[in-house]
Amino acid sequence: MYAVQLRTLPEALTGSRSWRYPVRQLIPPGYPGLSTTRGQTSSEQHLDGTTTEYFEVEPSEATLLAILRGLFEKNWRELIFGPCIQGAVFEGRFVTPPRLTTLDGYVTVSAAGDGPWHFHLCIGPHRGTRNRPTPPELAAWRRCARAAFFRDRDRNGRQSVWGFRMWNGRGEQMITIFFPNPWLDPVRMRPVRAPEWSRLDLWMRMRRRWAGVAPEPPPLPAMPPRLH
Repeated sequence: MYAVQLRTLPEALTGSRSWRYPVRQLIPPGYPGLSTTRGQTSSEQHLDGTTTEYFEVEPSEATLLAILRGLFEKNWRELIFGPCIQGAVFEGRFVTPPRLTTLDGYVTVSAAGDGPWHFHLCIGPHRGTRNRPTPPELAAWRRCARAAFFRDRDRNGRQSVWGFRMWNGRGEQMITIFFPNPWLDPVRMRPVRAPEWSRLDLWMRMRRRWAGVAPEPPPLPAMPPRLH
């Protein structure tokens, strides 16, 4: 049942009109997390005419931790991250190497030293404490149940944004991580006239390793997308 409905799960997570059932009906109480097929792809049409393509990753604790370590320990300078939902976008960046730690199913990404902020992501079994155990249904809700690399296209089909996204057991977005964009100056974050396609190397490499999708050549002709 679940494997069949996973093909339309991206619509459930974004409230598309073509999905008729609330996502909580797809995930029964206590279910430990959805398992998606590595390399499974799907696309989602948005109300403004844009499209998002998804390249699924197996949401196991080991895989997610390896991806997050590869991003935040080795490539932290190149990333922008935070929740990205309709009506609210958080764009955080580290200015010094962050630190990753794990505890009770959570990975914590902290600013270096005595940095004033950090964030937690539940990626594995979460039990709570002896005095305050976490109910299984709540643990399944909190844990990442879906993860995917994604690519946005504007209403003309031109590639515009590249990233990685995670959702919890009820289909609520946990984090969006934006990768370097060939159409944006990495310092000024302003559009450029000529794309620098080498900025896609990190996204292509990680998508190949974790989603099993081979790198693609740059699109021709190289027409600038509508970024907003």
